[in-house]
Amino acid sequence: MKRHIALMLCIACITGLSGCANPYQKKISTEQTAEKSDSHNVKTISLSAAAAESDSEYTLTDVTNLQDFLLTRPTEDLSGKNYDLDGDNAWTVFDLCLMKKDILGDLIQSDIPVVYMTKDISADGLMNAYLSLGWQPEGNTAVKLSTGEPPNSNYLRTDLIKDVVDYVDGTIVECNTAYGGQRSSTAMHYQVAKDHGFTDIADFKILDEDGSMSLPVEGGSQLSENLVGSAFGNFDSYLVLSHFKGHAMAGFGGAIKNISIGLGSQEGKCLIHTGGKSHTSPWGGDQTAFTESMAEAGKSVCDYLNDGKNIAFVNVMNHISIDCDCDGNPSEPDLHDIGILASTDPVALDQACIDLVYEQKDGDGASLVQRIESRNGLHTLEHAEEIGLGSREYQLVIIDD
Repeated sequence: MKRHIALMLCIACITGLSGCANPYQKKISTEQTAEKSDSHNVKTISLSAAAAESDSEYTLTDVTNLQDFLLTRPTEDLSGKNYDLDGDNAWTVFDLCLMKKDILGDLIQSDIPVVYMTKDISADGLMNAYLSLGWQPEGNTAVKLSTGEPPNSNYLRTDLIKDVVDYVDGTIVECNTAYGGQRSSTAMHYQVAKDHGFTDIADFKILDEDGSMSLPVEGGSQLSENLVGSAFGNFDSYLVLSHFKGHAMAGFGGAIKNISIGLGSQEGKCLIHTGGKSHTSPWGGDQTAFTESMAEAGKSVCDYLNDGKNIAFVNVMNHISIDCDCDGNPSEPDLHDIGILASTDPVALDQACIDLVYEQKDGDGASLVQRIESRNGLHTLEHAEEIGLGSREYQLVIIDD
């Protein structure tokens, strides 16, 4: 639902929204952005349907067996199975990915990013979506997520993410907010992380507790540098776990927001929100500059991480409020839970989530679509594609049986 500006200002003052720009920023009318989500190509493929038609030597049972083996779950006797598809004398997630590609055959185009989706919103579903990527982190691994603003935000719960955090041997990381709230100081933020259970399942680090690290922005129109937490460079790989939802100023929050605003130091958040104009205040920026700065900051992060090879993304579409996890008292979700999606392309991933919301826009998803369009949120994806962060064209592979 659309809120009056005065009400938004009141909420910002009371709850200290952690990812929200100036409440007086220009709003974009729905008429200016209507139907813009349809201006890209999407191909949807069912893994189970492909398996039924495929002439591959592998079946969905083989996929399940190899996946269970990789997760050290009980399996049938797999001796003699030809599961070493990449010929390295070991069964790994790369073999699992190659097996799925072999089943999908010519249905998959190699030059278009793939987004994997499951409707199973559980620890197993999250693990299955992650493993579908065939991506393994290198070196010291960070898991980026939002710790969630108390008392009632919809952050990702630890029982959902614990297994995948363990699997990558990750350190959970976050940055302090620039807008008040209980996560605006390092000491309070560590307490929130503890209260929300994150320190019970993994090591936890506030990346900007000692200031900022500068990343160059190539090809941007708003930013020349992106200031992330000073400890950002201590990690070689990043797994980005995002709760997909609405957002009071960005329109929506997903993978791109998580690696831009989410990884920005307090100073860096100010730069993004003001289109590079202020290092000390997040207020007063232009809305278009804000959305473009998010895309540019996200690209600088991916560029730094081995041109995007050392970063992967998972979006969870549950408890989908029009408000962000930076809001301690968000509006009640009025859109049903949808699923978990994963990709190595953050633009394709966010676009896929947007498309799933738009499929519901005449029913449960109407309020979120209005929130997205009234903030010109789709422009983040448009600019991200323009500067080479990723592609709005994608192939959606449904991995459920």
